[in-house]
Amino acid sequence: MLLNWTVMILYNYFSAMFVGPGYVPLGWTPEKSQDCIYLQYCKVCQSYKAPRSHHCRKCNRCVMKMDHHCPWINNCCGYQNHASFTLFLLLAPLGCIHASFIFIMTMYTQLYNRISFGWSSVKIDMSAAKRDPRPIIPFGLSAFAASLFALGLALGTTIAVGMLFIIQMKVILTNKTSIESWIEEKAKDRIQYYQTGETFIFPYDMGSKWKNFRQVFTWSGIPEGDGLDWPVRDGCHQYSLTIEQLKQKADKRVRSVRYRAIEDYSGVCCPVTKGVKTFFTTPCTEEPRIALSKGDLILATRGLKHWMYGEKILISAADGGIRERGWFPRKCVEKCQYDSETDQPVDGEKKSK
Repeated sequence: MLLNWTVMILYNYFSAMFVGPGYVPLGWTPEKSQDCIYLQYCKVCQSYKAPRSHHCRKCNRCVMKMDHHCPWINNCCGYQNHASFTLFLLLAPLGCIHASFIFIMTMYTQLYNRISFGWSSVKIDMSAAKRDPRPIIPFGLSAFAASLFALGLALGTTIAVGMLFIIQMKVILTNKTSIESWIEEKAKDRIQYYQTGETFIFPYDMGSKWKNFRQVFTWSGIPEGDGLDWPVRDGCHQYSLTIEQLKQKADKRVRSVRYRAIEDYSGVCCPVTKGVKTFFTTPCTEEPRIALSKGDLILATRGLKHWMYGEKILISAADGGIRERGWFPRKCVEKCQYDSETDQPVDGEKKSK
């Protein structure tokens, strides 16, 4: 049984790793040229981003139905390998639960056979069993310590990976990805902020958990569709989600605030010289940090209490040149009072500021 768990876990793990998520072809454009106005253009891939696709900075490609970039498989989780990755998240905890049961029963049995009860004390002799004949596999103090350590690893894996499996199943049963769930939340925030009265309906939810499940898991192992065109629910447009993304991108430009760096920042993840609170509240994300020099200009788009995220406008860039994006400490910058854009609040801040 343990061998069976191992084979299935490794098969799905390497399938998710080597099959990959599937990438949007370089130079891809929609069949109808007029549909280009609904799509974002990727300068790196020199192509339009197909619906549900996103550019991954680690893979340096536009990934079809991108969920996230997973360091465990050193690849993205997306259209082609979403099922294999989710099965890996399911089988790993199941195998660890089986192993935990074996470890617990082994330690219980061996300790029970080596325990002696006296009038005033309880003694455990790990040298040999007292009631049963000598076991085929010796179980001494070192074996007990190794079993206890392995039990801790098995239980930790069960909890950690099991939680990830639950998260993945929640988005699969609604036919979403982790990124699309975040886009939906930002859509609600945008509508509430501007009081537009519109209603955003996620277009790819088929209205049935089973139908959504079948979009990822099939008997052949090959997901439905080609990763570029997707079925949508009644009343939704093929580009409803991409249109919402364009609205959010325009909204982010409007609500961005210009800051000027007043201190140098090296770009380290946990800066020691920027204060204790800044050190311990560093953002728990794979997004990069950007190095700052005194006098640099930054367009901040969102912020935390001690950190901000934005784009650094390079001095050599002109008329929309290259920008570096990432997190930086809030205490290293100050608001540009002369800029007209500073009247708009940063995402995450109160409107009264």
